[in-house]
Amino acid sequence: MLESTTRWHGTTILGVKRNGEVALAGDGQVTYGDVVMKHTARKIRTLSSGRVVAGFAGAVADALTLIEKFEAQLHDSGDNLVRAAVELAKEWRSDRYLRRLEAQLIIADSEHLLVISGEGDVLEPDDGVLAIGTGGSYAIAAARALLQHTEMSASEIAQAAMLITADLCIFTNKHILIEVTKQADEV
Repeated sequence: MLESTTRWHGTTILGVKRNGEVALAGDGQVTYGDVVMKHTARKIRTLSSGRVVAGFAGAVADALTLIEKFEAQLHDSGDNLVRAAVELAKEWRSDRYLRRLEAQLIIADSEHLLVISGEGDVLEPDDGVLAIGTGGSYAIAAARALLQHTEMSASEIAQAAMLITADLCIFTNKHILIEVTKQADEV
């Protein structure tokens, strides 16, 4: 029997940017306490006709609410990813209802890779690697090593780093979904 104080958790979302390609990868595991409830959850979404990808960690309903809000901001900003991210962060931080949402987002297009949090953060990494969720630290370490010491593409790095993470983090599995955005001239 699962206790009422047990929480849903456990995921890894990784973003890697290299040579005009941005790859977002997420594992499929959903964990409730120490029980794996699902192996093939989709934690990555494509937006704006595939030009933008979003990944989430945290409460699913909260994250999907935030992705919907982000998509509306993206539309209102004329598909300006950074402006939409800043507007979402401002709304998330200042709105009484949204402040209670427990999730983090990674948002990316072919030029930008951003993490957005409820504390009002909109951060872009210096090295082209971001991760959120329980396995985030493992994924960042693996992706940074691969980025520095191989010529692999962003999607190849994301795949390999997530497999390494799944070997280390008990809340991450090897059912990995990867979505990629590329610069317009490469599509």
